[in-house]
Amino acid sequence: MRVLIAEDDVHMQLAVQSCVQNVGYEAVVVSDGLQAVKALEGNFDLIISDQRMPNMTGQELLKYVRDKFPAIPFIMITAHGTITQAVEAMQAGAADFIAKPFSAEDLERVIERVLSPEQKEYRQTPRTSKGKAIITNDPYMIRVLEIVEAVSKSDATILVQGESGTGKELIARMVHQVSPRAEQPFIAVNCAALPANLLESELFGHEKGAFTGAEKRKLGKFELAHGGTILLDEISEMELGLQAKLLRVLQEREVDRVGGSSPISVDVRVVATTNRNLAREAEEGRFRADLYYRLNVIPITLTPLRERQNDIPLLVEHFMRKVIGNSGVKIPAETMRTLMQYPWPGNIRELQNAVERAAILAQGRSPEAKDFLITAPPSLSSQIEKEIVPSIRSGMTVAEAEKLLILETLKATGDNRTKAAELLGISIRTLRNKLAEYRVD
Repeated sequence: MRVLIAEDDVHMQLAVQSCVQNVGYEAVVVSDGLQAVKALEGNFDLIISDQRMPNMTGQELLKYVRDKFPAIPFIMITAHGTITQAVEAMQAGAADFIAKPFSAEDLERVIERVLSPEQKEYRQTPRTSKGKAIITNDPYMIRVLEIVEAVSKSDATILVQGESGTGKELIARMVHQVSPRAEQPFIAVNCAALPANLLESELFGHEKGAFTGAEKRKLGKFELAHGGTILLDEISEMELGLQAKLLRVLQEREVDRVGGSSPISVDVRVVATTNRNLAREAEEGRFRADLYYRLNVIPITLTPLRERQNDIPLLVEHFMRKVIGNSGVKIPAETMRTLMQYPWPGNIRELQNAVERAAILAQGRSPEAKDFLITAPPSLSSQIEKEIVPSIRSGMTVAEAEKLLILETLKATGDNRTKAAELLGISIRTLRNKLAEYRVD
């Protein structure tokens, strides 16, 4: 990767150049903005510019880059205490800024953050409109959207609760898109996807040599989300020990990398989601009460689709349009009644999948109820009761019966661990630990 450095001070040139080379990139140095404009005829992956330079200021150079080379991220170096300039730079499109005086580690961290795959992906992702992210005519959901828009202007932490498939991540993204942080990264982390030791490194980063396999320094998701929003999805599945470390991050607004020696300040808006009743989880000791209260500043609860049946026609029409466009295909009234009577245990996600199936199977005609393939099978709970429970025989140990129940429930759900955990009344974390105990991948 090539980095263009625009800086008129010789000593600062050398310092910035050294930092760029330390993180493994080629550095090209120029002394003012006009030279930078000429140099941009070549290919660069990053521009680092001082704000104050002769002939052309950093602010003027930033405007030129945004007009001519919008894909190249821009880091602005500002004088000490000039927060106004920094804010102006970010509003004008700078990816980040750093204020003098700064340490080499500080600048290297900013460079790594701006050039990270996550930041690059976010910059390249087309922004959705700042309109309604959830399609609804339901009075309760309309009120939820009003709350989202109102609280988005603040930096208050938001806790979104609701069943799987109700649109919790959509709400989180909407919070970000209508906030002053909209032009900064939105980083999502699934807290149930990794064991505690790997999740800690994923969230907070690690230093080179912190553990076996840590061959180089890695920035955590909190650092990568600096200036923007981080989504902590399935927060209820986080180990209690890691919850304590997360609590400190939320309180102090700084992270400690695994193997690091000093804390790193972060400016991040936190949105957490869960499909569990987090208050009950806290009462029963499965979730830290102090972390729950820290997260529950702005509580938002999403209703399941079965409680907002009048939204089903709107959603069906919306998803059908996404699949086949404005083809004029209509859903017969009888078919729509069937769809509205179905409980949709998978909520909006299940409905979207069903509409896509129907559009394919109908082959241009008006879809019938059978095209949606939603004939409700026997409930998994009744299936388990009918097929698995009789297999638990006299003479079995409790451990053997437990193993049988877990493995057969997993089989009945098609290896859907989230669903199996729900049916068993345990957390995904507990299920994962049990499967590790049984040596099941």
